[in-house]
Amino acid sequence: MEKFAEQLRELRHEFHRHPELGFQENWTKARIAARLEELEIETHVGAGVVGVLRAGKGNRAIGLRADFDALPITEENDFSYRSENEGVMHACGHDGHTTMLLGAAELLSKDPDFDGTVVFLFQPNEEHGLGAKAMIDEGVLQRFPIDEVYGAHNLPGEPVGRVSTRPGIICYSESLFEFEIRGRGGHASMPHVGRETLTPGAELVLALQTIVARKLPPSAGAVVSVTEFITDGQRNVLPGHTIIKGDTRAASPDDRRAIESYMRDIGAGIAASHGVEVKVGFRTEFIEAVNDAEAAGHVVAAARTIGLEADGNRKPMTFSEDFANFQAEVPGCFLLIGNGTEGANARPLHAANYDFNDDLLPIGAKLWAELVRQRLSLGGRTPG
Repeated sequence: MEKFAEQLRELRHEFHRHPELGFQENWTKARIAARLEELEIETHVGAGVVGVLRAGKGNRAIGLRADFDALPITEENDFSYRSENEGVMHACGHDGHTTMLLGAAELLSKDPDFDGTVVFLFQPNEEHGLGAKAMIDEGVLQRFPIDEVYGAHNLPGEPVGRVSTRPGIICYSESLFEFEIRGRGGHASMPHVGRETLTPGAELVLALQTIVARKLPPSAGAVVSVTEFITDGQRNVLPGHTIIKGDTRAASPDDRRAIESYMRDIGAGIAASHGVEVKVGFRTEFIEAVNDAEAAGHVVAAARTIGLEADGNRKPMTFSEDFANFQAEVPGCFLLIGNGTEGANARPLHAANYDFNDDLLPIGAKLWAELVRQRLSLGGRTPG
């Protein structure tokens, strides 16, 4: 196992040195495909990369997904395998996710003690929520039908290899909003002459905070964050055009739709009270990720079988995951796996000095392989 772990470490470092942004991951796709072909696994390259491994005569199929895009961040680490692509780095651990799944492909191809089909789904552009949809639109689930699907993400600050998941909502949706306010700018000394847009914009920012504080139940756990306030004002010029942008997270489609409705109401009210025009844009980038209860149980069972600590009822994560698009098509489970509690392993996701924990690589590979063996048991038995 030590040699296997070293091989995975070298492969992960190779991915880390060559990060690529979403839908630009040509080198990454070629490297994944080459490794699958080395393992004599049927390989298909499209929007992403798909590996298909069959064993026995079983007609059931399980999908395992890993993401492989990087982020537009300049890396601050100084180790030997730091990014060679300036301004781009694997700051979210997708290099590790991909390596763990390739490790599972190796374990299962060399010891195919299961009955059925494993579909390895290597996905581009997770960070913008577009990669899973691209693969689905391309027909991946029609070409390679699966009965259930599983995905994972590392979690800094949790003990290495600690698995946590839950039935139901596991990751929030993300929607982006934009308010465009148009009035008539003017001289700072004569605000009464025009209809400046900074004041209604400021009122709008404050009013948006009442959605979570006063219009949704405290248990909803929704988040509304204003992130940009842009005007065409100058030193002594009152703005006639203001744009306010932000991000909102929700734990259910009902809450997401309610937030959009309240935003439109607030925009209309501000427009009426200030005599300005307000246009509201609301676009959902990521839908809610919802775990199938049985699939979540299978993950916990597989983790405990190989001696990992596993929590089957963790709190939902407020970040978003486009694995949700696969789950909207096929029952499945998204899980978190601890990346470590000290040093670089505990640094936040998307930090410029983050790094994936190499000790997690063989653990994750073994977890995926065990899950396949349990779900596609040779004896027809499916623990969990």
